[in-house]
This record gives sequence, structure tokens and C-alpha cells, in this order.
Amino acid sequence: MNLGLDGKRALVLGGNRGIGQGIARALACEGAHVAITGRDTARLAQTAADLQAEAASAGHADVQVAGFALELAKTLELSVFVQKLLADFGPIDILVNNTGGPDYGGASGHSVEAWRSAFEEMVLPVIAMTDLLLPGMRARGWGRILTVVSSGVVQPLPILGISNSLRSALVPWSKTLSAEVARDGITANILVPGRIDTERVQLTDEAIAAKEGLTPEQVRTRSTSGIPMGRYGEPAEFGALAAFAASVPAAYITGAMLRCDGGNIRSI
Repeated sequence: MNLGLDGKRALVLGGNRGIGQGIARALACEGAHVAITGRDTARLAQTAADLQAEAASAGHADVQVAGFALELAKTLELSVFVQKLLADFGPIDILVNNTGGPDYGGASGHSVEAWRSAFEEMVLPVIAMTDLLLPGMRARGWGRILTVVSSGVVQPLPILGISNSLRSALVPWSKTLSAEVARDGITANILVPGRIDTERVQLTDEAIAAKEGLTPEQVRTRSTSGIPMGRYGEPAEFGALAAFAASVPAAYITGAMLRCDGGNIRSI
């Protein structure tokens, strides 16, 4: 299937590692130019170079992959970032909202500041960045807004009380947005990862192990036994879902929650 992504320009927040990197790789290898963000400038540069080389190997030697240092929590500076991005990289057709996770723990016992900090890192930047890039998408009559959350918005995870709560706010936000922009040729969808084998999931396994007096290996074995597929997912598999959701053939898919979890979420 031709996804129609040749020449499209994507911004992948947190694209220098984990799920974000998997998405950036999939888009680049389908011919999209990709801007990735992160805080580690050395890692950004290396990831951008690696992804550009992989895109060339996939037959897209003209693809540009560029890294931009960004602190998402500094929402008042996002407008300056977007101005620089548009000037240096070009108009954005595809926005992948992908943020890091908060501290571990249950739903109680966190300070007010911990909740506020997590909101400013995980929720507010997503809304602000989308608002900054929407006018350009509307003017061109085409756009894709993909927001990565967590399986905890459907099936809450005991060790991730803050994440379960705050990421859930982005689900009705995206659904509301999808209706507002549908006639502008823009789709807005939520992407729900299961246990994708990333550094973050490894840290989660370690946190669960510390809480329950187990080893990370025991936690992984237990988690894997509960997944119908019998394994953790790969970032590339999640990236493939994102690439299709961003594609031209996916133009009639909007306001949806799309899962890539190996069947781990039990609800329908």
C-alpha cells in the first residue's frame, strides 16, 4: 500500500528515543521528512543521522531528518520554537504528540507540585503545540494529529497513578478536536501502546520489581505471560501503526483510539 507520505513533513515530539523514535523511523522510511525533538542534543544528532541513513536504505535518499532541542514543559517558549521550526524545517503536516512519563506511584501520596509538574510536561504542551500548528494545516487543507498516551487510560496501571489520570485528559480533548477540524482535511487520533519494549517500560518493570520485592526479570516474565501474544511489542510495530494513521489512505479515520498492545488490554 502506498501511504502517500512522500514529501510530507512530520514533527515527532520525543523522537530521539523509544516509541517516538520508532514512529520517526517509520515515517522517514515511508518518505516523510521528519523533525524530532528531545533534551539530549548529542542523542538527537545521532538519532537524526541514523534515521536519515535508514530512510536512504529504504529508498528515500532525499528524506531530511533534523533534530531540535526542546524542553516541552516550557510552554511559554513553544511559540518561539515553532517559528524556528517552520523557518528552518518547513510547514508541518503531521504532528506526533509524544511526551515522557511522570514519577511512579499510585493515585495518592503525591504532592500538589508533582501533579502540577506532570500536567505541565504531559498535557499542556500537547495542547499548546497542536494549537500552534493547526493554522498551517487548516490553510493547506490537510493534516494529521497523533497523540500517544498509555494503556493506562483504558486499563489503569497500579504503579502509574499520575500517568493514568493526566493522560486520560487527552482522550476527550482529541475526540473533541477531531470534530472541530474534520472538514479542514485534518484527522486527530489517539495511539495506545501496550508494553512496547523501550527504556521507559524497562524502568517501569524495575519500579514494579522494587515495590513487590521481585527482580525485573520476574516482572517481565509475569507481564509477558499475561499478554496473548506472549511477548513485548517492538517500537517498529508501534511505528507502523502511527505511519498508517498518518497516511493518505487513513483519511476517514478520526476521533479514534488505536491500540497496539498484543491483546493485553482486556476490554473491548
